[in-house]
Amino acid sequence: MKVAVVGYPNVGKSSLVNRLTSSREAVVHERPGVTRDRKELRTDWNGRTFTLVDTGGVDLDERDDLARSVQDQARAALADAAVIVFVVDARAGLRPGDEEVGDLLRRSDKPVIVAANKIDDPGSIPNAAEFHKLGLGEPVPVSAAQGLGTGDLLDLVVERLPEDDLDEADDAVKLAVIGRPNVGKSSLVNKILGQDRVIVSDIAGTTRDAIDLPLTFEDRPVTIVDTAGLRRQAKVSESVEYYTALRSRRAAERADVAIVVCDASVGVTTQDLRIADLAMQSECATLLALNKWDIVEDFDLDHERARVNNKLRLRPKVLTASALSGRGVLRLMRESVALADRTRGRIPTPELNRFLSELVAIREPPAKQGHRLKLIYMAQIGESPPRFAIQVNSRSRVTRDYAYFLENRLRERYRLEGVPVIIDFNERGGRRSERHGGRARAGSA
Repeated sequence: MKVAVVGYPNVGKSSLVNRLTSSREAVVHERPGVTRDRKELRTDWNGRTFTLVDTGGVDLDERDDLARSVQDQARAALADAAVIVFVVDARAGLRPGDEEVGDLLRRSDKPVIVAANKIDDPGSIPNAAEFHKLGLGEPVPVSAAQGLGTGDLLDLVVERLPEDDLDEADDAVKLAVIGRPNVGKSSLVNKILGQDRVIVSDIAGTTRDAIDLPLTFEDRPVTIVDTAGLRRQAKVSESVEYYTALRSRRAAERADVAIVVCDASVGVTTQDLRIADLAMQSECATLLALNKWDIVEDFDLDHERARVNNKLRLRPKVLTASALSGRGVLRLMRESVALADRTRGRIPTPELNRFLSELVAIREPPAKQGHRLKLIYMAQIGESPPRFAIQVNSRSRVTRDYAYFLENRLRERYRLEGVPVIIDFNERGGRRSERHGGRARAGSA
């Protein structure tokens, strides 16, 4: 069940959403127009669970393409919502823009609650009375900054929600779409969804939030997370960009798979490799998607794949796609979901021990001072990411070179390319283990 939070630019919608969800997920900045896409955040109150939809500021007088896209996204949120919270700035008073949005809402068939924000002390409560003129009922005095009145607002929201809402299962495969600015992330997301769900613009940095977008793919629940472009740290000069980059990193941390979108017209850049490394350090499975594949000529794909394998130790797959034509998008989705399943899956212990025997037959373990390493037993002890334990006769005889050889063969055998695999070498007799792989050694660009 969705509750749309709408209003004129810079009235404090995102701050209020953060207050109501007890989070800092929505980007907040004193500059108007920071929020552009719809951002959905789950919350609960008095035993009811619902989704708050933060929207971009609606100024109906603006006519440029980006402003029109923001207006379209807000209208889409209104169409999906069961209840609408109309946020106004009680400190600034009633403005023409508020009246225009109010007129739009009066013509809708949805229950509307007017939240008079920026009532930061009890003495300012009478300022809310002015918004009776909107004809949308009793305004609720609230303060996103101080929390005043937010409980009353949530009581009203829950009171006006329909009774037939059901909690959604949280077993969806989560795919984070990350990458440099203007490589086509949002266009690719829209192509996957089959609709213009997120704003696409030639202006780099249009996407500011990490936007969760649920869909069903081949009978599987999937959540696509569209993120802001990640610049090199030296170029992150504005505080807005700092927080959008932070949210992109958090998106990778909570995803099953990160799809790193690259621009095929320039190939896989050093920054693309850094972004892939960032995702893998977050213990997130990763693959690279070369977007705009249909507009390049004489591209050496094998060379790019070999370069990625050489630079990134986790050896993620490199796929091609076109957000414009849709070419390769279905395969990209299938590979991503399959990679998530392999990250979550378990390999039977007998199968792992057969693998271990074959590995020793291919390449004999190293010896130190006349004593050879023995690999006695192997089992999987965790998933997401996969974690394995190998019992050995002496941990000190495990060399870095042989550990990497074992890890790479494990990836090849069980299709774990791009997955942060963790291997514990446990010495027989209960002595402490040595960890190979994982966050500290997820790869380097």
